Amino acid sequence: MKSAHPIDAQFDEAFADELARLETYNKHLYRPNTYLHKWWARRCGSTFRLILKALADDPAGRDYYAPGGLAGKIILDPMMGGGTTLHEAIRLGANVIGADIDPIPILQARASLTELPLTALEAAFADLYTALRERLAPFFRTSCPICQRETEMWYTLYALRRHCACGESLFVDSLTLRHNNDGSITRICPETHDIWRDDVLVSPALPGEKRPLLTRAHKTCPDCHQPYREPLEDPFYQRYAPIALTGRCPEHDLFFAALRQDDVARLEEADALRGQLPFAPADFALASGSKSHSLKERQVGSYLDLFSSRQLLYLDTAVSFFTDHRPPITDYRLPATAHLNLALLVSTSLEFNSMLCGYKGYGRRRPGAIRHTFTYHAYTFPYTALENNPVYARRERSRTSRRVSGTLSNLFESRIRRGRLWAQSPVERRPKSKTRSEKVSIPDERDAGREVTHFADLQEGSRRFLLIQGSSAALDLPDDCVDAIVTDPPYFDSVQYSDLAAFFHVWLRQLLPDDAVWQNGLRLGDTAVEPTTNGKGEEYTAVLTAIFGECHRVLRQDHGRFIFTYHHWNPKGWAALTLALRRAGFVLVNRYVVHAENVISRHIVGQNALVHDVILVLAPAEQGVDKVWEAVTAVNLNDSYQFCRDCGSVLGNLLNSDLGEEEITVVWQDLLIQ
Repeated sequence: MKSAHPIDAQFDEAFADELARLETYNKHLYRPNTYLHKWWARRCGSTFRLILKALADDPAGRDYYAPGGLAGKIILDPMMGGGTTLHEAIRLGANVIGADIDPIPILQARASLTELPLTALEAAFADLYTALRERLAPFFRTSCPICQRETEMWYTLYALRRHCACGESLFVDSLTLRHNNDGSITRICPETHDIWRDDVLVSPALPGEKRPLLTRAHKTCPDCHQPYREPLEDPFYQRYAPIALTGRCPEHDLFFAALRQDDVARLEEADALRGQLPFAPADFALASGSKSHSLKERQVGSYLDLFSSRQLLYLDTAVSFFTDHRPPITDYRLPATAHLNLALLVSTSLEFNSMLCGYKGYGRRRPGAIRHTFTYHAYTFPYTALENNPVYARRERSRTSRRVSGTLSNLFESRIRRGRLWAQSPVERRPKSKTRSEKVSIPDERDAGREVTHFADLQEGSRRFLLIQGSSAALDLPDDCVDAIVTDPPYFDSVQYSDLAAFFHVWLRQLLPDDAVWQNGLRLGDTAVEPTTNGKGEEYTAVLTAIFGECHRVLRQDHGRFIFTYHHWNPKGWAALTLALRRAGFVLVNRYVVHAENVISRHIVGQNALVHDVILVLAPAEQGVDKVWEAVTAVNLNDSYQFCRDCGSVLGNLLNSDLGEEEITVVWQDLLIQ
């Protein structure tokens, strides 16, 4: 077989595996500039760097640790998602095109790839942060329970209200609040709601009759024998009752306290203002989808109900700030790129600032206090809810400052400052062992470029990017115009792209009304496929066929390569992929398997999930690739690596076969169903 590119014949799977196993533990630390905003199913940047390096014409440019290698090439990602391909290709000097129907990938790529001095972002953030604190800080004041010194509240803990025939009870994950460094335990009394540290009363609760405080293990009342019921008639945020708060005293450091009268008054003041906020209910109606169905089951019909009154005040203040500082076409007060970065920062902060956030600081290992909204890539409902203080001040010398997750100041440090500094001087890792590596600076690379609005502008220069919001089934691009397409398509029965993203869409639409096309509802089939309506996979097949057909049209017919990563247990997914590729006119040149998922990730742990991806290297059939794929009579269903490798081989054989489409579907069913 004639090889047009090195990746046609070889790919260092072992090296890719080493890099990916390191990166999957903390992807956001390895590629911080791609993590400005929440997105799902990001792949390893190191894997995509290796793929792209294998497309370099100069052998010296194929070295993983060598800078550049793709100057003069145009790379397309038609399903860009988190933007991994764009970031990696721009670093190597390519001009890139990114397309996605969802606005979040477009906005995030524009914000993170556009060069802007960090000082400009810092100045803009200071203005935003000052405006937020001026309005919100008074609502997050409290006092130390030991010395009564006024200080700033860190977060408030809430218990879930449930009732039976006997009345109402409160439910939490644990009565333990914290395992302290000295071996003591801070806990809340189930009868009085007082806060204790071992046998020492730290903070008495307000006087009055208390509802029983139970742990989540209690499902049925021992007296009336009825199951405890959630008050579904109440708005979601009202189904929780505050039971404790935390703060930091300059003298006594971290403390837990029961709510005092002043704390209750601040909550009541925020609740009184809630009804005056200018949010139109129609703008926050719940999106459809299987993930959102769990909200509907709890009779949640509006995204507004997922936020406390203080959290809505935070959002109202942010929306007002961006409205007042919206950059006109000329002579703007806030640079457009800074405006975009900060709006995305506020949006992504909602993952840590909703009433869907849970508390996990009671664990003995204390892995951080907040279980964020999408810890499990789904809507989950905590027993102990945590209301964060989004404007909690960052204290560099505080013993607890590094554990203040989800505050706007900490997010600015981790998502913007760290990302921008890394982008100006990218760092890779050289594996030293299975768990250790050394950092390697890559000279003369930058994870940044210049946005253009016309394809013609990509035919010269380097590190330019063109962003297209819309379906990749109809790309406004010439025929035969891109050197390679490198992507990670949505998987069969994955709905995270549109269903869960709607949680952010409703707020980004308020923050950035003119920066994207904000549809009332994305068609699930354009981004991912809804499993409850997809049936046998016809919609998924149709969507991929249309997109792959466009890929075939715009790909260079003489030497272009279509490369993507994929894995799935479901034979319907593999059958749909095979049919779409064959209809579009692609054949398989080669396939490789690499590590892709951290086996202890909360998204896959205990689910018999695949932890590898198969890298599929395809070419237009017109190139006359003569690769022979022998028929596979059995697929290993017990080993993630071998399963992906076998499926890649099956795909190659079927793309070259004369089997009908129904026969192809039967082959996958027979091979993958035990």
